[in-house]
Amino acid sequence: MPSFSDLLIVVAVAFAAPFLLGLFPRVRLPSVVLEIVAGIVVGPSLLGLVEVDQTIEVLALIGLGFVLFLAGLEIEFEKLRGQVLRLTALAFVVSFAIAVVVGFGLSAAGLVETPLLVAIILCATSLGVIVPVLKDTGEISSPFGQLIVAAASIADFGAIILLTLFFSGEGGVGSTLLLLGALAVLAVVVFGAVRGAEHSVRIRRDLLRLQDTTAQIRVRAAIVLFVGFAAIAAELGFEVILGTFIAGAIISLLDRDEVMTHPDFRRKLEAIGFGFFIPIFFVTSGVRFDLDALVADLSNVAMVPVFLAALLLVRGLPALLYRRLLDSRRTLVAGILQATSLPFIVAASAIGLELGLIDAAEGAALIGAGLLSVLVFPVLGLALLRGGAEAAPSDAPREPAREPAALTAM
Repeated sequence: MPSFSDLLIVVAVAFAAPFLLGLFPRVRLPSVVLEIVAGIVVGPSLLGLVEVDQTIEVLALIGLGFVLFLAGLEIEFEKLRGQVLRLTALAFVVSFAIAVVVGFGLSAAGLVETPLLVAIILCATSLGVIVPVLKDTGEISSPFGQLIVAAASIADFGAIILLTLFFSGEGGVGSTLLLLGALAVLAVVVFGAVRGAEHSVRIRRDLLRLQDTTAQIRVRAAIVLFVGFAAIAAELGFEVILGTFIAGAIISLLDRDEVMTHPDFRRKLEAIGFGFFIPIFFVTSGVRFDLDALVADLSNVAMVPVFLAALLLVRGLPALLYRRLLDSRRTLVAGILQATSLPFIVAASAIGLELGLIDAAEGAALIGAGLLSVLVFPVLGLALLRGGAEAAPSDAPREPAREPAALTAM
């Protein structure tokens, strides 16, 4: 019979982390950092109050899926076009190329076991962390903010596809590509079917009637897509995060009709994810964090700053391509913010540990570097942006020649 004893401690920690941060608004610390750190404290590494039982395991897996589901939900595909799309896509390609060089360099030095997996992990950007920084400075709607959010979205999507292509499929790269193609075709079919159903007056009236009743019909439909694509991805031999990301992207594409869109629809989905499942995932990630393996050898601890520097190199250097659109200060800030990554590092490290591609110490060092990136890079970027706001008007970012892309914040 499922136990709720350990789960009680996990959800209590999930509540306490943002609540305590809210009492000290001047402390600019993302709650996810405190959730993971608190998980380490209550987990086997320190106090030993919590163990990951079957109940927590299932809820944490759903939480992981929700992280990518909501990330896919926030992508505005119709605005990813023009010069911004070309630049950010090219920047990601350059980023991955640098990551491969860094990964194999670390492997040659005997520091990592699977260089390609490490390269993919280093390519992601934490959209949910950098968006508040852009909002704090009023840059979220500016060409600069739009560029950064677009780059982060492409990095998240590209990292998921690369992880799936090289490490999630059950066959070779060729068979994995075929299965990915089949999943993409299915997504198009589902999108077309739902879009067609939206034109039915009867269905539209039914949705409007049930959307704010106990049926919460729109939310239930979204959950069907969430679970359905997660199940299909798993059946095809992929990680569930690919399926849930696609489900979120489908809803993002569908949720455009002004008549069909409910103003609280996305807020309800975020309440489910951020209110319950996602914090359980992050606290559980802290519980699973193998602190003993990390501190067992000083060389393991030394890997944390190495991975942090690798993040800055892999994601920061390609920002030089943005010089066509931005001034020097904002180009520097873009590189720093792009190097901020944590959720994907946690997810990919867990997959690597499960598949035996990385050891516990390497996984802990990667997560440690991700924690430091979330602590250091947004604060540094925020300071530089605020310093730029005090500069002369001549230091403002140059307007792009073409209409920039924009993405909403996560």
